[in-house]
Amino acid sequence: MKEPLHHYVRPGIVHFMAYPVIKGEGPIIESLTELLSDRFFEVIEISWIKDPEVRKEAKALLEAAGVTVKYGAQPRLLTQGLDLNSLDSATRDRAVAEMIAGIDEASEMGITDFGLLSGPYPGAADEAAAMDVLTTSLNEICTPATNLGVNVALEVFDRSIDKKCLIGPADSAREIAERVKAEHPTFGLMVDLSHIPLLSESSAEALQPVKDHLVHIHIGNAYMDDRSDPAYGDMHPRFGYPGGANDVPEIVAFLDELFKVGYLKIDGSSRSAVSFEIKPVGSENPRTMIANSQRKLVEAWSQVTV
Repeated sequence: MKEPLHHYVRPGIVHFMAYPVIKGEGPIIESLTELLSDRFFEVIEISWIKDPEVRKEAKALLEAAGVTVKYGAQPRLLTQGLDLNSLDSATRDRAVAEMIAGIDEASEMGITDFGLLSGPYPGAADEAAAMDVLTTSLNEICTPATNLGVNVALEVFDRSIDKKCLIGPADSAREIAERVKAEHPTFGLMVDLSHIPLLSESSAEALQPVKDHLVHIHIGNAYMDDRSDPAYGDMHPRFGYPGGANDVPEIVAFLDELFKVGYLKIDGSSRSAVSFEIKPVGSENPRTMIANSQRKLVEAWSQVTV
């Protein structure tokens, strides 16, 4: 593309992945301050902040920076082993209650976009029942969210390698979106480039079936060669990580497809968020890894041909 990236894209970053020491506590303000000093980013995705006083400080900091803020509830589910499609009603209820608490926290901070994920894939025999349970759970979450002006997005994850989620392959993502949107039209899907190789899909196979439901995008890398490698699975290593599945060519193909499905607008009439979801491996420095991602995206952008 001859025109600059920012004419079409609102670049973002997932704060709690770039700084994985943060799990509801830790150096939240310090790391946010570091990210917000980088004018490349227009969108910041945060997660739960356990201390109410730290939440207030973070809210003020984010408002002063003038960025769009999104809330990722995935850590609240994953770190606590919660399952929105559990066939055990008590287990499911705990997961729904935790998501509603997260929506309250997001609303308190003035955030209007809330991301989550489905629970584990239960196997073919229970798949239909799990889809029904997930539909019920998402509708129960979307009702209070809608009342607070918060939009809910379900992120698509792998089904067989790492997180092993119900949603899942593109066809399952489309089905759940159609079900939930029948009652809650603002519900949508989030697709992550990192998860596409984990699902053995191409960018077209991942995006075309869900093009009418896309509300947010993540980009990142995945590694699947050696189970003993610390980057194995859904660990979002930097672009260029040895043996990684995604680098500049895959980013180019993904961006091309985002234009084809209409998420990115060729006429530049609106700019959509595309957020890095990347995580340091071992002793890698978050700032160096973030700079790597920016360079890779800019390089890929120069090769987009639509």
